[in-house]
Amino acid sequence: MIRICSTEDLPKGTVVSADVDGTPVALVHAEDDAFYAVYDECSHAAVALSEGEVEGCTLECWLHGSRFDLRTGQPTGLPATEPVPVYPVEVRDGDIYVSLTPSNGVTR
Repeated sequence: MIRICSTEDLPKGTVVSADVDGTPVALVHAEDDAFYAVYDECSHAAVALSEGEVEGCTLECWLHGSRFDLRTGQPTGLPATEPVPVYPVEVRDGDIYVSLTPSNGVTR
């Protein structure tokens, strides 16, 4: 697990982009008050998901509007049809840690 930031650095409904050992990761504080980490690139168009909007437990790509479920990585809105990797997140002592082993089996 690699420390990304403090929970205080990521208010609810926001996203931060992080480079974790060369892997772009979008770290999200979703509206369900949980923290999620997904690969920071839309599977439809190679743009940063971290620049998109959080809605519930989904992250919307700003370019074409594809939506991804933060828990599964599955697209919930077209035009994306391929899932994005989802990474395990752990909160310890107010800090957010991410593992680069995808929890949904999807790799890039």
